[in-house]
Amino acid sequence: MSTHILIVEDSQELSELLSAYLEQAGFRTSCLYEGTGVEEYVRLQTPDLVLLDLMLPGKDGVDICHGIRTFSQVPVIMVTARVEERDRLNGLDIGADDYICKPFSPREVVARVKAVLRRTGPQGQEEKLLRLDPDKLRAAINGVEIDCTVVEFELLSILANHPGRVFSRAQLIEQIYRDQRMVSDRTVDSHVKKLRKKISRICEFELIHSVYSAGYKYQE
Repeated sequence: MSTHILIVEDSQELSELLSAYLEQAGFRTSCLYEGTGVEEYVRLQTPDLVLLDLMLPGKDGVDICHGIRTFSQVPVIMVTARVEERDRLNGLDIGADDYICKPFSPREVVARVKAVLRRTGPQGQEEKLLRLDPDKLRAAINGVEIDCTVVEFELLSILANHPGRVFSRAQLIEQIYRDQRMVSDRTVDSHVKKLRKKISRICEFELIHSVYSAGYKYQE
């Protein structure tokens, strides 16, 4: 499954240009045009790298990067028109992995993205077994696709996007069945059982764990 790059840039024209170059290089991209909601997107969608403009409407890039670092070590490349040394150092001090000053060549951005991913990849952090593609409702473990139903994909996404967090059956029902239909705890247990069986055909490790009297959590 292709590496997912989140582009956060208020210029739609520049976002589309960067997206085109990155997708030509084999990456999958998503774009956000303001700062509000970026942290929640990163928390839920877990992109592999964030290209983050410093000057954004709603919330600036420094605050966003600082917020992301409270829950994720996803690589962040700051993109900005600010060229003074103190601005670059400020970005790096709060956890950015690289800093690109405008104007720049889109090819340079692609090269920087590849370099940061190499530097922060499996050699520097644990490789994720599971990859989720919410646009296509596909999940894969080590590149092998899991034959998920829509409900199973949503269940897996909720758990995997919050590793270690325990979800009660009621919380899972509320997030999966947004039409407020009546669903029993046994329905959730049934979906978990089927999902575990499908995962076990691909992976020897248990990924969805039962927490006695509490619910379920995802842990690789």
